[in-house]
Amino acid sequence: MPYKETKIEKLYYTIGEVAEMFNVNTSLIRYWEKEFDVIKPNKNKKGNRLFTPKDVDNFHLIYHLVKEKGLTLKGAQKKLKENKEDTINNFEVINKLKDIRELLVEIRDNID
Repeated sequence: MPYKETKIEKLYYTIGEVAEMFNVNTSLIRYWEKEFDVIKPNKNKKGNRLFTPKDVDNFHLIYHLVKEKGLTLKGAQKKLKENKEDTINNFEVINKLKDIRELLVEIRDNID
């Protein structure tokens, strides 16, 4: 039986790592942290923010609403407060469809 390397997921991400994930400035991450109640990073003794994977998932959702769908911050806040579960489900469906599209494009390119 071949050895399968398990994917190691970090318990905490620094603000720099989170900003790099989304290709944005750290100041935007700090701003979104203030504006959205769903993001609650832990802070160490130095005061550095440590984001959990759940916080990163919330950033994905906020990034999708604000940057990809073009909602204002107020609109994104309202959407998350009123029907967060529907928003999360729609986001997951969109991500699955993107993955399927990438797979199909890759298959098409390999056929040629």
